[in-house]
Amino acid sequence: MFGIQNIEFVNPELLLLLLLIPAIAAWFFIKKKDQHVSIKMSNLESIANTSTIRSTLRRYLPLLRALALAALVIALARPRQTLKEEDIKAEGIDICLVMDLSSSMLAQDFKPDRLEVSKRVASDFVSKREHDRIGLSVFSGEAFTQCPLTTDHRVVKEFLAGLRCGLLEDGTAIGMGLATAVNRLKESESKSKVVILLTDGVNNAGYIKPLTASEIAREFAVKVYTIGVGSTGDALTPVSRRSDGKYIFGLARVEIDEELLAEIATMTGGKYFRATSAESLERIYAEIDQLEKTEIEVTTLKRYSEEFHHFALWGLILLVIELFLRYTVFKTIP
Repeated sequence: MFGIQNIEFVNPELLLLLLLIPAIAAWFFIKKKDQHVSIKMSNLESIANTSTIRSTLRRYLPLLRALALAALVIALARPRQTLKEEDIKAEGIDICLVMDLSSSMLAQDFKPDRLEVSKRVASDFVSKREHDRIGLSVFSGEAFTQCPLTTDHRVVKEFLAGLRCGLLEDGTAIGMGLATAVNRLKESESKSKVVILLTDGVNNAGYIKPLTASEIAREFAVKVYTIGVGSTGDALTPVSRRSDGKYIFGLARVEIDEELLAEIATMTGGKYFRATSAESLERIYAEIDQLEKTEIEVTTLKRYSEEFHHFALWGLILLVIELFLRYTVFKTIP
């Protein structure tokens, strides 16, 4: 069906002919006035109130012809509807998020705690990576894949939202977390494979050493960005756990093995970041987003739907109606 959206004219200069219509109308009005013959009558009562519906409607015949001419002029200008199609070829990046779920992630130096802030910021990051496959691995004293690589980012964000401490044996097995992520990425055919590893502690568990996992990552061309999350000094942190599973909080020293995290990043061509607040963590993910840009090739195709025939048809219909009425119903005798 014909619409007025995305309409353009191939010959827009012909639309200037529309200006001739009021000029022609004025010329016919003057000419018609000159053709009238004056008759002097002593009394006009005999011809008063002689107007009929037929004579009234006949006055509007020129309007039909004007509309017909306008439609034909528009048809000559050749209106057409532009239909755009975008063919997007995106070479996405495979990204695996690795999240620390040790009990120290419940420390309250971030509000409400480190884990909730980390989940929120990571979810915002996922939303920006429209064309990438993203997976999620978690670790504490052990590690496992929470979500395999997928382009369904809604699922990834649902898994992120459901993360909580206590799912695994407590501890900080950085090497296990990294190795789990690399295991997911090693078979990837993507030209760029990235791990974003977030932790707030010191490696103290697991049977795979962090540097061993880093060597494996380098072997499979996996770039690792490491993030140490936590303020400086002391923080209100879980120090023990009651029999009912609830954590007991107390002040504890913030300890992050920054030297290890920096070495992991350097070995794999990545970068180490330190987040001491929610705002700095947001800036870190924004920087990683800029560093790992997805290559996208966009080809725009244009298709056109010719619409001039609608105007030409209506112009002819109006012209035929006008001629038919002029020489039949509203015919006058000179």
